[in-house]
Amino acid sequence: MGGGTGTGGAPVIAGVAKSMGILTVGIVTTPFSFEGRRRAVQAQEGIAALRDNVDTLIVIPNDKLLTAVSPSTPVTEAFNLADDILRQGVRGISDIITIPGLVNVDFADVRAIMANAGSSLMGIGTATGKTRARDAALNAIQSPLLDIGIERATGIVWNITGGSDLTLFEVLCVYRN
Repeated sequence: MGGGTGTGGAPVIAGVAKSMGILTVGIVTTPFSFEGRRRAVQAQEGIAALRDNVDTLIVIPNDKLLTAVSPSTPVTEAFNLADDILRQGVRGISDIITIPGLVNVDFADVRAIMANAGSSLMGIGTATGKTRARDAALNAIQSPLLDIGIERATGIVWNITGGSDLTLFEVLCVYRN
């Protein structure tokens, strides 16, 4: 958000989709602080307009990405990371709906959580090793991209993706913790 096309167009497109009864989820980033006040103000205005036209809105401050990268990360790589996080969010939601899992979660389940939900959060976690499932879940809920914890959440959509060696015990451990 903060540019011209997406900031102005996203609320209009989302409004049309929502008026048709389509579940609308917005996943957007706010500009880095170094991009200037004008761009930040445009982004906030666009987010306010978008919030009125979506069921669920996930806002990721680009400045939060700075806590997820090393100080020597080139600017272009930081922007690519922001784009990749957006891609992971969209893909995560679509995968839950379109890829059958061991525990079948369908579009109705996702709609029940996300319809008219307002502001939402997104955490993504990955891990390897003996406690990989638990560690990935902890990484997701302790993500530097989250402004607040999940304690106040009224609903949670979670998805665990793993290789063929992912065990039932690992999944159960994530669920219980």
